[in-house]
Amino acid sequence: MKYRYIGRTGLRVSPICMGTMTFGTQTPDEKVAFEIMDKAYDAGVNFFDTAELYPVPPNAKLAGLTEEIVGRWLKTKPRDSVILASKVAGAANGWFVPPIRHGLTAIDSFHIERAVEGSLKRLQTDYIDLYQMHWPDTVVPIEESLKAFDRLVQSGKVRYIGTSNDTAYGTTKALMTSEFKKYARFESIQNNFSLLNRRFLDELATLCRKESISLLSYSPLGGGVLSGKYNQAEIKEGRFSSYMKASDKRQRLMAARFVNEKTLASTQKYLKIAADAGLDPVTMATAWSKQFDFVASTIIGATKPEQLDATLAAMDLELSQEVLDACDAVHNEILYPMG
Repeated sequence: MKYRYIGRTGLRVSPICMGTMTFGTQTPDEKVAFEIMDKAYDAGVNFFDTAELYPVPPNAKLAGLTEEIVGRWLKTKPRDSVILASKVAGAANGWFVPPIRHGLTAIDSFHIERAVEGSLKRLQTDYIDLYQMHWPDTVVPIEESLKAFDRLVQSGKVRYIGTSNDTAYGTTKALMTSEFKKYARFESIQNNFSLLNRRFLDELATLCRKESISLLSYSPLGGGVLSGKYNQAEIKEGRFSSYMKASDKRQRLMAARFVNEKTLASTQKYLKIAADAGLDPVTMATAWSKQFDFVASTIIGATKPEQLDATLAAMDLELSQEVLDACDAVHNEILYPMG
């Protein structure tokens, strides 16, 4: 396996990262969650990602449960054999109010310190390898946020820091601040990136290359859409199947972004490309999302162990230029299907 470094760090990670956001909801059985993580670990995955807000969809009753599950599993493995990533919930002034700390979250010293202490306790560890801002704060100055993150690095509670769901401007401003203030800098950015969402290539890819920041791409299957299950006449299971009927407006809007006329039309074409190449569409989509020089690792998810077969098959797979060109042709025909 070819391990990759995250940014300018000493974190050497597998090209596939095991995401855990379903553990506690879509994967309610902890035993099954353990089986999923064991299967990934045994296949060579050394990188696991979680967050204080998980599982999804977020709610006050379950927030933190995923970290507890991951923490109990982590006790079954040598701690230094696992690169563990977690996140502090983003600010309540953004696109969504997190149902934790009474809906008053911010990326300030108080909340960052409260969040990391809670995560360390639930994860049953004394350090987190990569600690990330789940999404930016548009009110608290980035100087205050980075000062608090830097204290965590200096204390040894966190090895490195990263951002997530960020913009080119926000990430650049953070990097400049870290440079001038001599604070620890964001070494990674965790953003949505898939055959259905190539927005990262517009500006952020250049930033990553120029500043040696690594993308940790999430949702390589476009929320499961690229598997083809939403193209079927009858959809038996799927997160967006329930989101479409949810009372929560945010969940309905998210479903509409991922499952719409353009994403389904694009997916139908990608399914044919995969079939012609003799590939499982899940394997092809996962391989595509990690086949860029600025990507350190692609975050996958699963609700049952057998779902890992197709994604893990992408671990060492390099798509041919013919397949890449065919995928590009689909994008050129149906531009930005997720908006």
